Amino acid sequence: MNVNSSSIFADIPEQLPEELCQTLLAKPNVRIERIISKGHSSAEDFWYDQAQDEWVLLLQGRARLSFAAAGPVELSAGDYLLIPAHCRHRVDWTTTDMETIWLAIHIIDQAS
Repeated sequence: MNVNSSSIFADIPEQLPEELCQTLLAKPNVRIERIISKGHSSAEDFWYDQAQDEWVLLLQGRARLSFAAAGPVELSAGDYLLIPAHCRHRVDWTTTDMETIWLAIHIIDQAS
């Protein structure tokens, strides 16, 4: 049996010209990602519209998400939310003075 261990806070690049998205685990019905942002946001006219539910936990930093059908949500370390499938959303901003570290869990509906 192989047991791999690491830290969600390890190996963070000093420079982040683009948001860093790393898959930590992929299975047929779930994908877990570490996302690292530092002053990143969605392009002005871009909206995420994902086919699966996404549960997001902000581990470090701060961010604001906007939703096409609801008001914005500001997140601080420890905050989490569920973004339902096809809920159009975007990242308005993330902190510039420190890395914003997200844990994103994509739940894939096997029936679709």
